[in-house]
Amino acid sequence: MTATVSFLVFAQAFGACVGAFTAVWGEFAYMRARRDGKIDVAERAHLRIIANGLRFGMSLLLLSSFGLVVVAYMLHATLQPALTPTYWTLIALSLFVIGAAWALSRRHVSFTLGSAAVFSAWWFLVYLTLGWLPPLSFGAAVAFFAVATALFYAVLWSARRFSLRK
Repeated sequence: MTATVSFLVFAQAFGACVGAFTAVWGEFAYMRARRDGKIDVAERAHLRIIANGLRFGMSLLLLSSFGLVVVAYMLHATLQPALTPTYWTLIALSLFVIGAAWALSRRHVSFTLGSAAVFSAWWFLVYLTLGWLPPLSFGAAVAFFAVATALFYAVLWSARRFSLRK
């Protein structure tokens, strides 16, 4: 059973890393696509491939998280994942990424704010799954995420602004 747990933890971290690195790749692709002022068919196809990478990363992350919950239940673990704030932070961020990506695709939220929120959420997921984020309560994680989103918003906005200059 330890091999199963190890595999699921690896799959969860791999899914988060795939999503985060695809989000970075998507930002670079978007800046490159916008440089000439319009997005053509080849650039849209490239952005669609990036969307598939994000979908794969999120699917892998959520399926392995579900698998870890089932394995913890089967092993009668003393601390079930649903009782930890880290688990709920991971699930809330995953649902936030899904909702924000949907809102971006339907143009219900500005691209700059939505992409910064999704970008920072993916990196939060990476830090959570790799254990690099200090143990925080759910409220503290939400506050930290809001600050990180504001910082990423400023950084991505300025990077896009400088990349569009000729």
